[in-house]
Amino acid sequence: MSDDISSVRLCEDSSRESLQLNQHLEKMTEQMENVSVKLSWMAYDMVVLRTSPDLAESFKSLENEFLKCKAVICGPTDGQDKNCHPAAEEHNIPQK
Repeated sequence: MSDDISSVRLCEDSSRESLQLNQHLEKMTEQMENVSVKLSWMAYDMVVLRTSPDLAESFKSLENEFLKCKAVICGPTDGQDKNCHPAAEEHNIPQK
């Protein structure tokens, strides 16, 4: 009788472990799929940037306009990258 109970427990434990293993493998597979998608987009972006010089110029122009806007909002930075949090200054929120 005791052998029957122990064999049932052993079978239940084995089934539980198998289910957990399947769940872990499914989660790992999903994570790897996500990494693969991100890597594919990165490769696509690199190909686009290298084959389209106009896009690189557009990015540079966009960066320059961003720096101009940042200078207007935060004030001149004299070439130093200072943290700019105008909303924090307006509401007296301490900055990091």
